[in-house]
Amino acid sequence: MRIQAIIISLTLSLFSLVAMAGAGHDHGHSHDPVTQIQAEEVATNSVSTLVDKGKIDKSWKSIKATKSEKKSFGGNMEWVVVFNNKNVSEPAKQTLYIFLTLGGEYLAANHTGN
Repeated sequence: MRIQAIIISLTLSLFSLVAMAGAGHDHGHSHDPVTQIQAEEVATNSVSTLVDKGKIDKSWKSIKATKSEKKSFGGNMEWVVVFNNKNVSEPAKQTLYIFLTLGGEYLAANHTGN
């Protein structure tokens, strides 16, 4: 099942890169940082999108964020928003991590937090 999480993460990462490359995206300037509340809203919307695309179980749609914080990955700061879903039978899949830029753009999702 770990390979499935990696595939989902890569697919979502590629999708976000295509979306960011669209018209109107300014590659030269960073966006203003979003607040913790805004990051949680974006992450919640990202979870809904993952459900709608069939990437994760529909039970995730009703789950609220349990934690959000800024973390450094490879020297870059990101928002990490955590969701816990006890309705998922596999313990390793009960926690979902949504990664966002500090500006609130979706980066990736996985069950490991790395």
